[in-house]
Amino acid sequence: MPELPEVEVVRRGLERGVVGRTIAQVEVRHPRAVRRHAAGADHFEATLVGRTMLSASRRGKYLWLGLSPAAAAGRSGVTSMNEVDNAGEALLGHLGMSGQLLVVPADSPDQVHLRVRLRFTDGGRELRFVDQRTFGGLCVVPGSELPVTISHIAPDPLSAEFDPDRFVAALRRRRTGLKRALLDQTLISGVGNIYADEALWAAGLHYARPTESVTRAEATRLLEAVRTVMTAALAAGGTSFDRLYVSTEGVSGLFERSLTVYGRGGQECSRCGALIQRDAFMNRSSFSCPVCQPRPRRARW
Repeated sequence: MPELPEVEVVRRGLERGVVGRTIAQVEVRHPRAVRRHAAGADHFEATLVGRTMLSASRRGKYLWLGLSPAAAAGRSGVTSMNEVDNAGEALLGHLGMSGQLLVVPADSPDQVHLRVRLRFTDGGRELRFVDQRTFGGLCVVPGSELPVTISHIAPDPLSAEFDPDRFVAALRRRRTGLKRALLDQTLISGVGNIYADEALWAAGLHYARPTESVTRAEATRLLEAVRTVMTAALAAGGTSFDRLYVSTEGVSGLFERSLTVYGRGGQECSRCGALIQRDAFMNRSSFSCPVCQPRPRRARW
């Protein structure tokens, strides 16, 4: 699943490609892609037409495009006398496992798994939501600054809103394993399986280390490792193991070449030469170095 660096690459592409443009037409090709829009596909389409995209924002793994106000249309399709100020709404998106938000020429061939298409009044490039597995989706929600549906998600470690001292204190109060804590989006957002493993290796901490046993210095070191790894991944355009994650221009990220432990089970650790170990973890895999990241005697899985 795309993590903070990949989603931020997409956000920047949306900022370049669609912010400031007005939606002329919306086409929902698969209802599952808008299943979180409770009023249904027709309402989703009608709600967006005529709205201008004002901003492109992100929190953790969620993206949203702030929308201009729009009048409420009556049943006849004519704008009613009682206009509803829809300022403070946003088009919220989550990429899921395989979602892509592409800004492409209007005359380019439809992608096999095209789910939603947005055309603009200027007739330029269109925005397409492509999703092979249909785990991702789009919906219109209240809140252009921070959609209410994701207000429970913590700020991410690269955000100006992130409070390092608060994170360190909250981490040490938990009673769980370090990696589980890093994956908890209410504690710190945007960190997934890949960058959790990379940061833990960089910090020299085992993923099953009990959070209550971590010192303040170790927690601070781990946070710095998270930030360093994610900043490097962002500079490389994110991590692409297949063609399912790409930027809005369809370009794959290159950080896979810089991974130190993730996906390298049985290979030598670049720091000590020991063989990287792969363990089952939460229906996924965890990769660590048995020397650089010694397993704790009292592990929390």
